[in-house]
Amino acid sequence: MSDLIKDLSELRLNYQKGELYEDQVNPNPHMQFLQWFNHALAAQLHEPYAMSLATANAQGRPHVRTVLLRGATETGYDFYTNYDSQKGLDLAENPYAELLFYWQEQERQIRISGKVIKISEQESTDYYHKRPRESQIAAHISTPQSGVVASREELQQRFWDLHQQVANQEELDKPEFWGGYRLQPDYYEFWQGRPNRLHDRLSYERIDGTWKLQRLMP
Repeated sequence: MSDLIKDLSELRLNYQKGELYEDQVNPNPHMQFLQWFNHALAAQLHEPYAMSLATANAQGRPHVRTVLLRGATETGYDFYTNYDSQKGLDLAENPYAELLFYWQEQERQIRISGKVIKISEQESTDYYHKRPRESQIAAHISTPQSGVVASREELQQRFWDLHQQVANQEELDKPEFWGGYRLQPDYYEFWQGRPNRLHDRLSYERIDGTWKLQRLMP
């Protein structure tokens, strides 16, 4: 196998699986999100609830990673993590973030941006106890998230040590450093791939409490 990268200028697809018209979308962007999200679920796409989360620190340095959507209502979009993770540190300094859903098979993309707040301790605790027990244990030992660990073996040993320690404990306490965040949207963009790169892009922006719908240049 050659280690030379292929000429990327030759790689392209022609998008032609859908279209997006202003008079066909829901005036409520959350309802439009649910419509597309439910289509992705019905199509049995691989992890359609996976989303990119972009944050930035106080200096404006961006960080992006994939997380899982764990709640979606008109009040916001929820995800869970360690508060001492890079995303948690970023949000403590700069509480604004953006989510990106990309469903390649349907040639669709959704951007959602807004201010991020911490979910209540009770909600975080309730969700923590819904997780598989092994995931609950992993949350306890993977701190600080993104911190350096000497080896995979050391991490696995920490896991099995705690696994044995709590073997007779029916319920684990949620770690204080772990919990949920909620992105409160003030902007959405729906993208539908179209032929000849003339993509459909519709944005919703919250202005004075109402949503303004606009078409964007591709």
